[in-house]
Amino acid sequence: MRIIPAIDIIDGKCVRLSKGDYRTKKIYNENPVEMAKEFEDFGIQFLHLVDLDGAKSKHIVNHKVLESISRETSLQIDFGGGLKTLKDIETAFDAGANQITIGSIAVQDPEFCYDLIKKYGIGKIILGADCENRKIKTSGWLKESNKDVIDFILQYRKKGIEQVICTDISKDGMLEGPSMDLYKEILDNVSIQLVASGGISGMMDVYNMREIGCSGTIIGKAIYEGKITLKELQNFIENA
Repeated sequence: MRIIPAIDIIDGKCVRLSKGDYRTKKIYNENPVEMAKEFEDFGIQFLHLVDLDGAKSKHIVNHKVLESISRETSLQIDFGGGLKTLKDIETAFDAGANQITIGSIAVQDPEFCYDLIKKYGIGKIILGADCENRKIKTSGWLKESNKDVIDFILQYRKKGIEQVICTDISKDGMLEGPSMDLYKEILDNVSIQLVASGGISGMMDVYNMREIGCSGTIIGKAIYEGKITLKELQNFIENA
């Protein structure tokens, strides 16, 4: 199982939110590149980079941060937030993203996203299934759709998508444990590589995510608040 630390960007800084609420912003590092380098120093190979300014603005904003991290580390970066047009997506790939995560646009313009899958291939596109009470939310989690999370994932699985990042917004940044039942249900109903996100509070949660069959887990606030140390993650990776 892949260990994927998260770096969320507002105003070029590394921040975390609670339940996606921008009013809860807490800055953890003024320099996201330094944070990414520290992850790499502990044997981490992957990074989930989210442009929160972009998600709110509906166009890519922090591509320079992506470019710097890509240039100064060898981390495999999946990038999301504000990717609404082909130009935004090309900018992300040109700046060094190995993969992009499509979320809001996957709800709002499925045909555009189906074309993206054909253009770039299934290895380059991750489906972002961010939900609250099972309903997919969009636009930086500010708007709710009427789409059930499993129906949404199945819709894109039929189009070839193999990787999904699922975030239970009610758990995100709360350090209260992930939505185990939801992830089990997804894995029971869809043959997919599922990356679980939201609520990781300690190493036991990481082991539990591996036990139920998740292909990866995204860890954010648990790292920044010291609930999980980078040394613990390094040991997990080395022993896997």
